[in-house]
Formats: sequence, structure tokens, C-alpha cells
Amino acid sequence: MTDQDQKTVQLNEKTLDGSSPPQSDVEVGEILEDHGADYGLQRRLGSRHLTMVGIGSSIGMGLWLGSGTSLTRGGPASIFLGYVLSGTVVWAVNQSIGELAVMYPLPSAFVRWSSKFIDPSMGFALGWATFFSSPITMANEIQGLCTVLGFWTDKVPIPAWVTIWAIVIIVINIGAVNIWGEFEVTASSIKLFWIVVVIISCIVISAGGGPKGDAIGFRYWNEMPFINGFKGFLRVMPTCIFAMSGAESSGIVAAEAGNPLKAVPAAVRSIWVRLSLFYVIGALMVTITVSPKDPNLFGGSGVNASPYVIAFRNAGVEPLAHIMNAVIFVSVLSTGSISPLLGSRTILGLGNLKMAPKIFAKCDKSGRPWGGLLLVFIIGWPLAYLNVNHTASEVFTWLSNLTSLFTLFTWGLICLSHIRFRAAWKAQGHSVSELPWKTKTFPFAAWWGLVWCMILIVVEFYLAVWPLHAKSSAQTFFANYVSVILIILLYFGARFHYKGAWFIAAKDIDLREGRRYYAARKEKKGNFIKRAIDGMMGGGSF
Repeated sequence: MTDQDQKTVQLNEKTLDGSSPPQSDVEVGEILEDHGADYGLQRRLGSRHLTMVGIGSSIGMGLWLGSGTSLTRGGPASIFLGYVLSGTVVWAVNQSIGELAVMYPLPSAFVRWSSKFIDPSMGFALGWATFFSSPITMANEIQGLCTVLGFWTDKVPIPAWVTIWAIVIIVINIGAVNIWGEFEVTASSIKLFWIVVVIISCIVISAGGGPKGDAIGFRYWNEMPFINGFKGFLRVMPTCIFAMSGAESSGIVAAEAGNPLKAVPAAVRSIWVRLSLFYVIGALMVTITVSPKDPNLFGGSGVNASPYVIAFRNAGVEPLAHIMNAVIFVSVLSTGSISPLLGSRTILGLGNLKMAPKIFAKCDKSGRPWGGLLLVFIIGWPLAYLNVNHTASEVFTWLSNLTSLFTLFTWGLICLSHIRFRAAWKAQGHSVSELPWKTKTFPFAAWWGLVWCMILIVVEFYLAVWPLHAKSSAQTFFANYVSVILIILLYFGARFHYKGAWFIAAKDIDLREGRRYYAARKEKKGNFIKRAIDGMMGGGSF
């Protein structure tokens, strides 16, 4: 930690033990104390890093390629409604993350929150579930890179591609965290710019403005809005959840932010950009330009291309198809590079909580948790070779189902941790006005996110027992639902070890441990319109 980070500052409220910290001339949002919670990580990320990670962190294979499988299985209305519903859950989860990550911007944040506000057994299960999802996602993104490159050439063997891009992801992650942050800012900027191009281009193509002049409009909505009925809609949901997995990454990355009070709310405020532009409107563009019956869609019998690439190619705009494929490549590489960071920081927290071997509890002088990084690579790299003996879409389905269940469990516990935090805050005599940053959506958003995560876990159980276009079998069930079985085993194994109450009593929760204190807020002055725009884009406090 730097000297500046360790300065003591005047708070706008009393500390929990009733004393006021000494004063010092520092900026609003500087950290008062961290109670030794950094675990050797270095706070080198700024607001723009967290904001851009918040906007583009999960924009990868799930959206650009996975929407093709969703379109063929569920139809236009199913994929659109699936992203709308999933988007409301992500929005709710991020409201909880914002409030908790400002107060407790800790490595392996979700593990610490669950252990603190629910019970250690839940933190243990969540921590290992979050960790295991990281190498699975990394493997899925690597095989996605192979699929994207297959659009241009099939001369390079898949094992060679897997090896090359696994090494690239490793290189991105072994540098200092600010180098990783700059890469993500660049990739997210490309995604944000290009989605605007995609939206405008797809509207023009759908209206018949392309070289081939075929007006599509809502033809496919009229002809086949729901394919495979309600079950087809349910089958789309795991892919939508997988596409949005990583939306919680700002909660973990906050531990390496120089000013969480500024950076975390900025990331939370910008979530609407990703949800509306990328997922909801982006999914709508697919449904008005590409037929669900197109054989070249990812998961079909043709070239297995992204629906966005197919939209441009079918319209006769070949240059845009190639540019689109290049942007998808950057997006998938970006998402793949996030997974090792999230997994290594998660197991770092587990190690420091004595929930993982000591080898994972340390960082080097540059703040790199080598033990966690190596374990993610050791598991994720071999998994990527599944693409050699199976089709890309088949591997994608397996891995995305596993990841979506881990994701739902993580999201649900984030919301539950927020509910329990507020209960403890109230039980110990504190008012909402004392919070350094508070969401205006509590308790509605937290309960909305928690309930829907529970419902969607049940939905995936139904699909594992009665799969779409396949007979029920033990093999199919375990292939699609083994994540939940693992979570249950982890939780009850931890319960046997920790024992105690199922929930820590609200009055007994230690609100001081791991908490960050900040300088007093100052009212922002200046142009009202500018502050409004800054607030919507995540750059200010509106």
C-alpha cells in the first residue's frame, strides 16, 4: 500500500466504535484504513478502468456467438425476452454490489461478504464455486476464439489455436493489474463503439437498405416467434445467463481500485449501457436480420458463424462481416483474459480465510497472486482441448450450462449478503444516511435478484431432467447439473467443519472488520446538464 493510501482522513460519520479518526488534507474518497484486507494486492485501477470493465467485461462469446444457438432453439421472441429478464437480474445484482463494494472492497469480495453476513460455510461454497467457474469460462472463451478464426481459415489445427491463445491470455494476466486494466479499457471501447455501428447497420439492413435490398422487418417474429414453445424459451435462459456472467466482476476488481468510493458507483451507474445497448437492443437486432433456420448459425450445420456476421454477409455487406468477426475476436479474448484475474483473486481470499492451502494466500511484490493464476491455467487450459474431439457448439453448451449455474449461485448470494448487511446495519443502531454510498433500490432490487436466481436454478434442474430434443438420462442430468451438486457438497462439507448457526445473528455481525473509511463527501457544483450526463455515463454523482 502506498503512503498516500495510508493517510488518515476525516469521516462524515463516526466510526463504529464511536471515535472520530484524525484529520488530513486528502481527496474525497481516499481510504482511511483497510484493516489489513488487501492481501498484498495493489490498488492501481482508476474509475475509467472499473467503468469500462463494468460496461464490457462480460461481452464475449455468450452474446456474439451464443445468441446463434439461442435463436435456433427458442426463436426471436424467446431470445429477446430472455435477455430482458436476465438483464433485470444483473441490474439488481449490481445495485447490491455497488453498496457492498464501496463499504467492503475486498479481494474475493463475494466470499468475504457471504462469510461475514451469512455464515462461513456459505462463503466457502461460494468461493470455490466462483473459482471453478473461472477456468471453465476461460476454456469456453478459448474454444470460442478457435470458432471465430475458423470463419477465415480452417488450415490451422484446433490444438494449435488453443495453445496459442491460452499463452496469450496467460501473458495478459502475468503483468501488473493496471496493464490488464488498460487492455480491458481498450477492448471495451472497441465493443462500445462497434455495437452502435451494429445497431445502425442492422436497422438499415432490416429495412431493406442493404445491397441486396430485401426488407425483413419483423418477418421472423411473425413467422416463428417461439420455437419449441415455452420449453424453448427456458432453454435460452442458460445461454443468456452465461452471456452475462462476469457482470459481477466490478465487485472483485474494486479491491484494486485506488478510490472505490468514486470508481464503484461509476461502474454501477454505467450498467444500463451494457444491458440496453449490448444485450436487449443487440439481441433485437439479431431477431430482425437473421432467420432462426439459417444453417450457418453457430450451432447449425454450416460455418458456425456469429448471427451478426451472418446478418452482414446475407445482406451483401462482406467488409462489415469481416470487421464484425474481428471485433468478436477481440471481445472473446477480452472476456477470456478476465477469468484468470477473477479466479486468482477469489482463491487469494479463500487462502487468507484459511479456506484454501496457504500457497494461494500470497502475492508477489507487484500484487500478482501466482498460486491462483497458475491453478486457473492448469485447469482451464486442458479443458479448452475438449473442442478437438467435439463440435464447438456442443462444448459451448456443456460449459455454459455449468457456468450459468455457478453464476446464478453467486448472484443470489450477493443479493442475500446485501439484505443481511442492511439488517445488521439497522440492528446495530446505524442509519442509511451513514453509508458512504447507498442504492435507492433497496430492498426491492436485492429481493428481485435473489428470487429470480432461485427460480432460474429450478428451471435449469427441469431442463437437466427433461432436456430439449433428448431423452432423460443420468448422464444428461449430471452433465448439465453437476455444478449444483458440487455446491451442495461444498456447503454441507463446510457446515460439518464450521458447525454453528445457519445464519450469523444480525447483531453479532462484525461490521468493522474489512471495512473501508473515506473522506467526507463534497457537494458538486457546476452545470446541471453536465452533471446529469456524467451521472448517466457513470462519471459523476448525479
